[in-house]
Amino acid sequence: MPDAKRQRPDSQISGMAGEFLTAGKLFKRGLQVAVTVGNAKAIDLFVNNPRTGRTFEVQAKAVRMKSCYPLRNENVRPDHIYVFVVLNGPKEDEDNFVVPGKDILNAIDRFFGTSYQRESPPKFPGIKYGPLKDYKDKWEVFEGS
Repeated sequence: MPDAKRQRPDSQISGMAGEFLTAGKLFKRGLQVAVTVGNAKAIDLFVNNPRTGRTFEVQAKAVRMKSCYPLRNENVRPDHIYVFVVLNGPKEDEDNFVVPGKDILNAIDRFFGTSYQRESPPKFPGIKYGPLKDYKDKWEVFEGS
């Protein structure tokens, strides 16, 4: 019997898991959520807070373990909310970091590290895990007016 090669997890499955886990967390908080479906979309979730009447555009980014989240700074929108999810193992709860896009844009060097300080743009830029710790479970962003 040949050795089973360790397969890399499917990034599309990880992404969908992040979107649906995020939607579930938002539903649990009494928010109305619409999940958009399709590849290469700019918005993953539309979220409405019926208490404030405010609607949010949300992008969920998921990784299986603590890592960098692939994202280009030019794709960050100040009016979007970004939910970065660490899926962890099947027997562990996920970790969620809820960050307004304007916070990322106001601190590019902090969130992206030194990637954008070089002359040529990076091939695979991304949000670093460390700066996200301040945003762990900051779901209250959806309560603002």
